Amino acid sequence: MGYLVYKMDISSLKEVGLTNGEIKVYLALLEIGNSTTGPIIDKCGIARSIIYQILDKLVQKGLVSYILTDKTKYYQTTNPKKLLEYVDEKKKRIEENKREIEKLLPQLLSKPKNVKSQEAQIYKGFNGIQIAHENTYTKLKKGEEYFYLGISPEQEEKYHLYWNRDHKRRERLGIKCKLLFNRKTTLNILKNRNSFKGCDARYMPTDIRTPAWFLGYKDVVVIGLQGAEIAIEIINQKIADSFKAYFDEFWKKSKPFKT
Repeated sequence: MGYLVYKMDISSLKEVGLTNGEIKVYLALLEIGNSTTGPIIDKCGIARSIIYQILDKLVQKGLVSYILTDKTKYYQTTNPKKLLEYVDEKKKRIEENKREIEKLLPQLLSKPKNVKSQEAQIYKGFNGIQIAHENTYTKLKKGEEYFYLGISPEQEEKYHLYWNRDHKRRERLGIKCKLLFNRKTTLNILKNRNSFKGCDARYMPTDIRTPAWFLGYKDVVVIGLQGAEIAIEIINQKIADSFKAYFDEFWKKSKPFKT
């Protein structure tokens, strides 16, 4: 990859929904200029079998165009300002979807009275983990808090991007959190989490290492497995109190994070 790609912070491009492959191809085209697929492949290392698929998606998003010369397609990026137009259009669609869901909410919430609330639920995948976590916002009010115990030191970049967005949301709502990370977690991650108001992130007071993590608040406890991307949510006051007691013991033995 070229100088431009290495020096650019691409996190914002990921945030607006571009895949790693789309970002690589887009940035490579910015450097190369008008090009067939060969130089693009050489520049960014994308497999030949998927280069056309990626280019087609970028064309659909209005970020790349092409001209046909002697039956050969020559690709080039459109004006980079198109990125802002793409973001604006995406925001517009999200707002439209939000309004449609708001119209449906009364029907979705009016479930039959004889249906009991589930006391346990399983969430799978990255989106499922987000849902399990964001259920905190349905029960917690300003000044209240949730806790995490045994947070894994290895998380994919998509999780770090998500947590940065979520902590900003938590700040706005005035909700607090206590986080206990595995001792192998890098200093930068704890520095980042502690940079958000109302977040107290620390290392576990023990070297115990397990793929399981625990989230607790109110009458809820969530048991998750990082690598498997699966989370089990249990709604039961006694069980939640038990996990809170375990967390409090670990918390008492932990030390405030110092840079």
